[in-house]
Amino acid sequence: MNQYTPQPKPHILIVDDDDRLRSLLKKFLGEQGFIVTPAADSREARRKLGWFVFDLIVLDVMMPGESGLSLLESLRNVQPAPVLMLSAMGESDDRIRGFETGAEDYLAKPFEPKELVLRIRAILRRAAAQTARAKSVAFGEYRFDFVTGQLKRGQENISLTSSEAAILKRLAENAGKPIARDALSMLMSASSERAVDVQITRLRKKIGESAGRPVYLQTVRGAGYVLYAG
Repeated sequence: MNQYTPQPKPHILIVDDDDRLRSLLKKFLGEQGFIVTPAADSREARRKLGWFVFDLIVLDVMMPGESGLSLLESLRNVQPAPVLMLSAMGESDDRIRGFETGAEDYLAKPFEPKELVLRIRAILRRAAAQTARAKSVAFGEYRFDFVTGQLKRGQENISLTSSEAAILKRLAENAGKPIARDALSMLMSASSERAVDVQITRLRKKIGESAGRPVYLQTVRGAGYVLYAG
């Protein structure tokens, strides 16, 4: 008899300086089956991003201190979660800049909460379809499976620790794009950039790469690490 395994609820980060709106969205989206973590500004959002893995970020453009667009730009190469931007302004320049910076969708304030839910679900469906199309990535003789977290060389399983698997998964999901060391460190219990370097060294040994002349798992000076597929 097959045992039913419930699917995890999507986890959403709401970043907005409006206390009332954050409370409203936390309650409403919670009732719609989402897990919601609120943040009042970019600084708090960065802290929450270091604690949790999110399926989607709802991000206000205009906030005191660092703007939502600035936060989005800084996360572009380190945070794979899709972003839906919110703004009280209707200028097309803001929408265009948001899309150019990497936003998946854009919703102007004021908005109907039901419309926000529809847009969130549409984004999550697209993200799920994208993941389904690419369940693994190959580099050289190796293939990493996103679903199982397994690394194989042909039919041979290469043993990975949980930290190695988490780092390789993030790099594989963003193959060809550098991922910052601090972003990779967030995936580990011992969150330090030096610990990331140690894990990268171990991964290179497991895929037979020389630390001096790596082919697939490369260091990008000032930007972090990148995995080149193919």
